[in-house]
Amino acid sequence: MRDSFNEINITPLTDIFLVLLIIMMVIAPMLDQQGLNLAVPEVVNAEQIKKDTKIMSIVVTSDNRFLFNGEDVQSVDLEMFFSKHFKDYPDGLLIQADDNSEHGAIVRVMDSARNVGITSISLSRG
Repeated sequence: MRDSFNEINITPLTDIFLVLLIIMMVIAPMLDQQGLNLAVPEVVNAEQIKKDTKIMSIVVTSDNRFLFNGEDVQSVDLEMFFSKHFKDYPDGLLIQADDNSEHGAIVRVMDSARNVGITSISLSRG
């Protein structure tokens, strides 16, 4: 009778792994890894940025009122308000929206600002 099979022959498995290793080593340099080319701005003092930038800040409250420097701005007067103050704040608009404010109120502010010509609009939770 034949002897029982005591050992597993791993030579074919080793051959396959070596072939795969060679294939990976040949292909790896061919893969062109593209990343983002970023122009990172220089680090500047935060106080200097705060002094130099003139950004208009509008607060949208939880009851969908619009506040500028603590004063109430009516929804129908937003475009007129932006056109009046746009020259004083050339760096853009910051909308500080309450978590409970409606999206429609925020969109109304954004639309009014875009209609006047304000292109730099930022949104934050306030």
